[in-house]
Amino acid sequence: MATIKDVAKEAGVSVATVSRTLNDNGYVHEDTRKLIKDAIKKLNYKPNEVARSLYKKKSRLIGLLLPDIRNPFFPELARGVEDEMQERDFRLIIGNADEKKSKELDYIQTFKQNNVIGIISATNHTDISHYENLSLPVVFLDRTSDKYPSVYADGLEGGRKAAKEMITRGCKRITLLRGPIEVQTAQDRFQGAIDMLVKANVNFNVIITDSFAFGDAEKWAKELFEKYPDTDGVIASNDVVAAAVLHEALRQGKAIPADLQIIGYDDIPLSRLLFPPLSTIKQPAYEMGREAAKLLIRLINNEKGFEKNIQLPVAFIERQTTRKVEEHG
Repeated sequence: MATIKDVAKEAGVSVATVSRTLNDNGYVHEDTRKLIKDAIKKLNYKPNEVARSLYKKKSRLIGLLLPDIRNPFFPELARGVEDEMQERDFRLIIGNADEKKSKELDYIQTFKQNNVIGIISATNHTDISHYENLSLPVVFLDRTSDKYPSVYADGLEGGRKAAKEMITRGCKRITLLRGPIEVQTAQDRFQGAIDMLVKANVNFNVIITDSFAFGDAEKWAKELFEKYPDTDGVIASNDVVAAAVLHEALRQGKAIPADLQIIGYDDIPLSRLLFPPLSTIKQPAYEMGREAAKLLIRLINNEKGFEKNIQLPVAFIERQTTRKVEEHG
């Protein structure tokens, strides 16, 4: 990896001249600037953003906090954030909290130590106090908050859509897997499904879950069939849990979708690669990430007159874990 000394040697100038050029601090002749820029390009030199921010008192670093990097939904969010930030010449530091408050706090401290100028957080804990003590803008992503700007999908409508599709396709005994109670977007989709099922007078049961993590999904899938073996429809809290339910159902010899229909939530890339491919409610993860990045940049730039809570639409994606509507009409 090239250093500032390598750039200076290639351009035939001093390190101090390269530093003045990089930091736009002091006079450098235009011909010399061109030599330095050509050397930087040739050597693919990347300045140390933290060092530059400390020197210039102006950072281009953004902190992005994710709850579980193993869940394929969150890298989709992160990619949207990263692409938008890169186009605006910002850089990301990414932290993985593993749905733990202690790790989340550690990463927030790390972000502060690295002189970030804003944080985008997909935390499970939007109500915790350590965000209140920050002197920099925060945007919550895939989460809602009464105190902070946020970007999220329409969970209530997502839950309603999932329940409506189950009812339309003839399910009579539906089980819902309820997501973490502290995540409002999860509770919105749960409430949307409940409202629709009650309105249609359809029998349903609830399995309470406390995370979206891979590690627990198999346990909940087994619990579901032990408690409610006659379930003929499952509305999962996310695609990871839906995949575990699908796996357990097939292991027990259930025919999908003839005996059991399953609808996930998120539309992660894995959902179309399962067998059979998973019907799900799509959240526009990539677009949500980009919108969160745009929102944070507006806050950093102290812009006025823009929407600070952005809700994106959801859609039902029909695949092969649900029956065709005409099969019940």
